[in-house]
Amino acid sequence: QLQASGGGLVEAGGSLRLTCAASGRSISTYRMGWFRQAPGKERELIAAISWRDASTYYEDSVKGRFTISRSNAENAVYLQMNSLKPEDTAAYYCAADPSMSRMLRSPLYDYWGQGTQVTVSS
Repeated sequence: QLQASGGGLVEAGGSLRLTCAASGRSISTYRMGWFRQAPGKERELIAAISWRDASTYYEDSVKGRFTISRSNAENAVYLQMNSLKPEDTAAYYCAADPSMSRMLRSPLYDYWGQGTQVTVSS
C-alpha cells in the first residue's frame, strides 16, 4: 500500500515536500515514480528514481525545481518541490514498479497511491 501526503495550498515561488510511505512490503527493489494530473489533462510521469543506483528522471517542466529521493530505511519516497508555479497545480500520485526491468522513464507502473492535491496560487 502506498500513502501519499504533503500536498496543500502554497503561493507561487513556494515549496512543498511530498511523501509516499509504503507499507506491507519493502520498496527497496522497486522503481518509484511521481505522477501528476491536472484537471482536463492526462496523468503524466514527472519524476522517477531507480532501485538499482538511485538514478533519476525528470520531466522537462520540473527539471531543476523538483527533486525525487528515496529512503529504504523509511520505506518511502519523497518529492521536494521548489519554485512552485501555478501550472504545477494538480493531484500528485506516487507509484511503484517491482518489475526490475522497465526503463527509468517508462510510464508503466503496477501499484498506485491515492492522490494528494497541490494548489499553487499566483
